[in-house]
Amino acid sequence: MMELNRNAAWELLAEYTQSENLRKHGLAVEAALRGYARKFGEDEVLWGAVGLLHDFDYERWPSLNDHPFRGAEILRKQGYPEVVVRAILSHADYTGVSRESKLEHTLFACDEMSGFVTAASLVRPSKSVLDLAAKSVKRRMKDKAFARGVSRDDLRLGAEEIGLPLDDHITNVITFMREEADALGLRGSL
Repeated sequence: MMELNRNAAWELLAEYTQSENLRKHGLAVEAALRGYARKFGEDEVLWGAVGLLHDFDYERWPSLNDHPFRGAEILRKQGYPEVVVRAILSHADYTGVSRESKLEHTLFACDEMSGFVTAASLVRPSKSVLDLAAKSVKRRMKDKAFARGVSRDDLRLGAEEIGLPLDDHITNVITFMREEADALGLRGSL
């Protein structure tokens, strides 16, 4: 089994993902998972790697028959620990892999939420996550036309699965993403 390290995870993401937006999504989920790992007293390198890699195969194999199954095969061949593979498989409801661990629940909670927080940041006059508040994100959640591909039920369910009120989860994800505002392109004009 390989020893996890962030550089190897980043290189794998970059090898399979050309889209800057998809790379930034991986970075956003990584930031959120690392933040929660600190909060929950978990392994930050492990959780960060899962965040970076959860969608690394999506650009090449976006169909439900392939993603995240192709990625899981690649990770296993490269010697990634099964905990990483299982967490990534569990983030998509259609894989048949149930979410059981704290990591699996947190990946699900942070995947869509980090994308929604990114979208909410980019429509602000500042185009920044630095002045975004949870109430603004919740207001956007009520607007069905905004980021219409994001399931509001999944956003709420994610918070439930990690045992937090929705406001707290939104605030946490915003806070964790602020730490990486430059890498995420979310400093905006601030």
